[in-house]
Amino acid sequence: MGVISEWVELGDGLRGYYARPEGSGPYPSVVIFIEAYGLNAHFKRLTERFADAGFAAVTPDLYDGAVYGYDDLPNALAHLKRLDDDTVMAKTARTLDFLAGQMEADYTSVGVIGFCMGGRYAFLANAALASRFKAAAAFYGGGIGPVEDPFGRKTLLDRVGEMEAPIQLWYGTEDKFIQPDEHGRIAEALSRAGKQYTLTVFPRVTHGFFCEDRASYDKEAARRSWRTTTAFFHEYLGT
Repeated sequence: MGVISEWVELGDGLRGYYARPEGSGPYPSVVIFIEAYGLNAHFKRLTERFADAGFAAVTPDLYDGAVYGYDDLPNALAHLKRLDDDTVMAKTARTLDFLAGQMEADYTSVGVIGFCMGGRYAFLANAALASRFKAAAAFYGGGIGPVEDPFGRKTLLDRVGEMEAPIQLWYGTEDKFIQPDEHGRIAEALSRAGKQYTLTVFPRVTHGFFCEDRASYDKEAARRSWRTTTAFFHEYLGT
């Protein structure tokens, strides 16, 4: 079965990249959150990869067309700082409403996944829009539970009580942005709230290990996390 992919309008000026398997479906759905560098070629391929795995997948363009190279961290972070959590969650709700309007997408069976900046948003969406997700995955999401966030963002640990869906968290031991003590705070908050989660830390792996276009890419960690995450989504969202 092939894949159909295209840019779509999600509503109120928000666009996104949408991919789904050929056929009538309905297919379980996935919302994907971008890294701080924008909706680039990697995220278009990733959206299509989810479609090839049997999902109707959509990546909202939170940067409104802006894309930064992986060697342009200062401008990427400057754009990240301009984002507001409430606005991003409103755009997430708009994305979910788009899925509800697609005949081939099962809008009652939706997962959320994010990477880097997007990992934090996946974690937040699993709380702020809890009733609309059945599974979540956050890859090296910076700003989830720091003692003090360098960008002034609020900790999300006080939101874990709102979560309903199980969540996977993925990290690397060499990630200088997210230290082991933060892993501990996140795990403790989720455990104390009685939530279902797994937290995996790959040795000798750093931030951005999943992205094949980044110098930090780790093929084996990316392969293992992809296999586990897609199986997890199929288990909780259906096939």
